[in-house]
Amino acid sequence: MNQVFIRQAIKDDLAELEWDGEYTHFRRLYADTYNMVEQGKAVIWIAEVDRSGLIGQSFVSLKGSRPELSDGVHRAYIYGFRVRPQFRNQGIGTKMMLVVEDDLKKRGFHQATLNVGKENHDARRFYDRLGYTVIGSDPGDWYYIDDKGKRRDMHEPAWRMVKELG
Repeated sequence: MNQVFIRQAIKDDLAELEWDGEYTHFRRLYADTYNMVEQGKAVIWIAEVDRSGLIGQSFVSLKGSRPELSDGVHRAYIYGFRVRPQFRNQGIGTKMMLVVEDDLKKRGFHQATLNVGKENHDARRFYDRLGYTVIGSDPGDWYYIDDKGKRRDMHEPAWRMVKELG
């Protein structure tokens, strides 16, 4: 496989985050998150390879509206962590997560939080292997405005996981 590069996203990457239309419905959410990046409240990470383009993505809230997830000082929240299916089980997700965690440590954060769907057993095993621990559950009720301006209500019951960033 070609060399994998992990880097922070720039504004020109936003369209490619839609993964050839699979995540077009998140277009406004991505733009809103990028506005938070510009305010220093979030980071968007991408994994890419030379000939295949963007193959992974992760969003990090440094300071959000829910301090139990991201308080801007000690705790950050990782979400939207994904690797394209054909590139899974090759160490790319692990590499990307280690870059994200290292960046959080450099910023002075002591804890990373995330939610993983209760039915997403593969992701749960991945986070377990990386040292994340379940500390509770989350009802997973949230909403976003899609690319057509329509509100989409989501119900994704999840496990809340945390990792102390030594």
